[in-house]
Amino acid sequence: MDTRWLEGFVVVAEELHFSNAANRLGIAQSPLSQLIRKLEKELGQNLFDRSTRSVELTAAGKALLPEARRILATMSEARELVSAAEGDIVGTVRLGYSGVLNYSTLPLLTKEVQNRLPLVDLELVGQKLTQEALNMLRQGRLDIAMLGLPINDPDVETYMIHREPLCVVLPADHRLAGEEIIDLAELSGEGFVTTPQFAGSLFRDSTFQLCAEAGFVPRISQQVPDPFLALLLVSGGVGVAVTTRSLGELSPPNTVAIPMKQNSVKLRHGIGWMRGFDRVARDSVLEVMRDIFPPDSR
Repeated sequence: MDTRWLEGFVVVAEELHFSNAANRLGIAQSPLSQLIRKLEKELGQNLFDRSTRSVELTAAGKALLPEARRILATMSEARELVSAAEGDIVGTVRLGYSGVLNYSTLPLLTKEVQNRLPLVDLELVGQKLTQEALNMLRQGRLDIAMLGLPINDPDVETYMIHREPLCVVLPADHRLAGEEIIDLAELSGEGFVTTPQFAGSLFRDSTFQLCAEAGFVPRISQQVPDPFLALLLVSGGVGVAVTTRSLGELSPPNTVAIPMKQNSVKLRHGIGWMRGFDRVARDSVLEVMRDIFPPDSR
């Protein structure tokens, strides 16, 4: 069995769309379809139910997917170990991030990995909030994830890289826009823009916790998966938003970021990875991260 068949199968299974999968693999759709047909012939089972409108995994495909990921991961680990034995650290490390917690950390990390690990390809996978990132770690689709902490998962090891206070972002023409500090109780009648509950983002949890300290339950005017998009909606007058101080400093035009009287909550930024197995390239990137974000700097 050719490992290219398994690679093609896994990508199609993740995309459930042959054209998108082909683009992701950098090949034409026809050769990809041929790879899948060869794999199905080898196994004697249809792996996908195909129609003009959708692609779905069959029961056989669902059974194969975790095993295919395991085989590909084992092959990747073997290549890394062989290279490490020759003194080279080689491999691809997939790093998931939210697109908001990491504006200051990712540029430094990417530069240091390029300098220290020139044969390691650091693949940045964006817009992955906490819950989705955890799922992708378990599935082997990510090697490391940038997460909001704490994470209550015995299979995931974490390391905190930064901690920062929160602020509230208002439209520039808001009645409180000129204040130096705001008591959230003054915003009890406002609509709040935040991330969805299912996303597992600490932004929403922090918003509710701080509003509870101020004596009210926030009314949610809009939910969006990207916290920076939430600030764009604030600039359009959709509501107000709680965010980190660093992101507040990057707020779009027509908004102001103001500290809050309620300051007991600080957002903890960290990284997570699966316990229980070693990977040369991944662990080398983790070593770089611990070096550039040491415990005494947090």
